[in-house]
Amino acid sequence: MTRQRLLVVGSTGSVGRLVVERAHSDGFSVRALIRSWPPSRRFSSQVEAVRGDITDGSTLGDLVRDVDAIAFTHGSDGGPKETEAVDYGGVRNVLLALKGREARIALMTSIGVTNRSSAYNQSTRAHDWKRRSERLVRASGLPYTIVRPGWFDLNGPDDHRLVLLQGDRRQTGTPADGAIARAQLADVLVKSLSTRSALRKTFEVVSERGSPQQDLDGLIASLEPDLPGMLDGAQDVANMPSDEEPESVAEDLDVVRRLHRRAQ
Repeated sequence: MTRQRLLVVGSTGSVGRLVVERAHSDGFSVRALIRSWPPSRRFSSQVEAVRGDITDGSTLGDLVRDVDAIAFTHGSDGGPKETEAVDYGGVRNVLLALKGREARIALMTSIGVTNRSSAYNQSTRAHDWKRRSERLVRASGLPYTIVRPGWFDLNGPDDHRLVLLQGDRRQTGTPADGAIARAQLADVLVKSLSTRSALRKTFEVVSERGSPQQDLDGLIASLEPDLPGMLDGAQDVANMPSDEEPESVAEDLDVVRRLHRRAQ
């Protein structure tokens, strides 16, 4: 049986490297996208390290031409221009590079991504641009799962029980919203690529005290799928009107929609 080829975007990051390892152990043929060359991090010899820059679409065409799945684990640390170029632009450029070919998508964004009024979002626009990246994935018509993790590695030593939420209602902007170990998050992202119950679903994930569940399929299956044709996730607050979005974003949405229709 031919192994599925997975492209990991953000492969050298703290979550991405764990996704690479987990996906490889789960039987994927893993391609790790790396911007800095030579790579500062070494992977298993069975992982294909490739050079590319998600902010430059011209570097991506050959890297996505034969992939079956893509896991987006990247993120920026900068201000509005960087979050637009990386958090949003990186997703847009990869989707455009596919040129209508189908690939299963796992996109990591963040808990609180629909909170537009926080001081953090007001200064960085990170939530807005991450949310727009979610909208691009939904508009593409590709099979996807969007995962919004809580705070990384701030969970307690006995917090192994996963809790999946929808509607993005935890918005204090502090670890009180929930935390999850990076390794747990990597497991969820990789699992979402191979289970039908995760198709076209958007959810937040945190961990609480208790034993890890053995049936992640069952947990995901209980969630509500996103409504067909809608830009936001199931139960999300409608506080980002599409007719008030930047013209460039509206154009990007139209392009990814057309690519999908043409592929059909």
